Amino acid sequence: MNYRDIRFEIDAGVATIRLHRPEQLNAFSGRMGEELGDAYRRCDADDEVRAVVLTGSGKAFCAGADMAGGSETFALREPAAFSASPVSPPAWEVRKPVIAAMNGHAIGLGLSLALQCDLQFAAQDARYGWLQVRRGVMPDAGSHWTLARVVGTQQAARLLLTGCKIDGREAARIGLALEALPADEVLPRALAMAREIKEQTAPLSVGLSKKLLWQAWTLEREEALRFETELHLPLMAGSDAVEGPMAWLERRTPRFSQRVPRDWPSWPRRRPRS
Repeated sequence: MNYRDIRFEIDAGVATIRLHRPEQLNAFSGRMGEELGDAYRRCDADDEVRAVVLTGSGKAFCAGADMAGGSETFALREPAAFSASPVSPPAWEVRKPVIAAMNGHAIGLGLSLALQCDLQFAAQDARYGWLQVRRGVMPDAGSHWTLARVVGTQQAARLLLTGCKIDGREAARIGLALEALPADEVLPRALAMAREIKEQTAPLSVGLSKKLLWQAWTLEREEALRFETELHLPLMAGSDAVEGPMAWLERRTPRFSQRVPRDWPSWPRRRPRS
């Protein structure tokens, strides 16, 4: 795909995706959604990509929906063609860690996209919030599912139902972000974590753990335990389970050879409830 509303690059195993409409504070467009989904698919399929960082060009992360259309911004579309989740696949389906470097304001859909990532870093003085209920619509892109997982129902209700905005410090305090940093330190911090993942972790182990972490929210406890057991078996039979302990014993950086998606095993099946 010829990207226009995002920028995409891979450097030493780390992919960086920039939402790129800086004059509009990276307000979301339909094309941006298509391009972001395409970039996510590339990251998932490329064995050389070990981690992904999502950030914004300029001083904002994403200002949410582009409201330049005024009264037509939220006009009813053809129901069969509409989805409140306009990026496919979402970041949680990428089998590599996806880190949101929220270098500036993240509003509405922009914050929903960040919350689809595995980790979030916030700018201390930027503003974050879901304002849709103040615009006559409602939060989107899975935020009703993801937000309560992260901050609990009480804080999720405050943010989603009032449309209030918080700064990065409060986002970190309530768990919406892992850390709050000065704006110019957000991307370097996210890239440093991505490089640590690339250098120190086994990609297949991380991919399986990530998928189960997101799926476990929908599993009963005993089923989650069974999935852990079944997924351990192909890992323990693989070369990385030998390399990891040997690298530790020899005090060296591990050289893991198993890859996603090349060595991805069959996923455990859910059993019918009795």
